[in-house]
Amino acid sequence: MDLRKIKTLIDLVQASGISEIEITEEGDHVKIVNRASAAPAAPVQTVIGVPPAVLPQPAAPKAEAATPAPETTSPSGTQVTSPMVGTFYRSPSPGADPFVEVGSKVKKGDTLCIIEAMKLLNEIEAEVSGTVKEILVENAQPVEFGQPLFIIE
Repeated sequence: MDLRKIKTLIDLVQASGISEIEITEEGDHVKIVNRASAAPAAPVQTVIGVPPAVLPQPAAPKAEAATPAPETTSPSGTQVTSPMVGTFYRSPSPGADPFVEVGSKVKKGDTLCIIEAMKLLNEIEAEVSGTVKEILVENAQPVEFGQPLFIIE
């Protein structure tokens, strides 16, 4: 199935508000789930005619020995995050050199990547000057709003 056709289906599912769609075409099978409308509601337990004191209470979680939480290493430098939901591209076109590599020097305003959203290509620019320390997303991968894309020192 053509990638453009899949992206169009995704856009239609999001715009229509339906929760999911499944399509089989020429042996290809695609299932698209709209996460915004597919979130199940919390199950509600209704007991009629029983006083509240008689209802079973959920078991309290057992307190475990105080174990320190594993330390998460926060990356040094400035995180560049995605300002939108879309598809992350490192280069201006397929086969072209990426805008930046790890170790690239960037100035404030330099283009770091492109995020395609709703058929529009949006250039994401460096918010600070420095060196690209890490690229946190693979090319052509979907990204979420606020997802870290780069670390610049």
